[in-house]
Amino acid sequence: MSLPRSFLPRSLLLPLLLLAACAALCRGAPLASELRCQCVQTVSEMIHPKRIAHVELILGGPHCGVPEVIATMKHGKKVCLDPAAPWVKLIITKILNSALPKKS
Repeated sequence: MSLPRSFLPRSLLLPLLLLAACAALCRGAPLASELRCQCVQTVSEMIHPKRIAHVELILGGPHCGVPEVIATMKHGKKVCLDPAAPWVKLIITKILNSALPKKS
């Protein structure tokens, strides 16, 4: 007993549609490097604010269990700051307060 000629193309249609749907959904997936902590080592020594160009606060989540504070220096180097250091806690407080809506 042989299969009808129309059976083969239809049997391939569903897997091809599933493959196309998966490919479309996976385009926006985060890179593997974004799914782990970015800071391996942190610095707790005070860095003069004039040397810092930008500070980024990344709250703990599924990608990393601890909050991360990454300072970009004016010369371009990125430094991970210790979130437990008192001077870094002040920076975190200022960042969080500036993110809150102002009351009228």
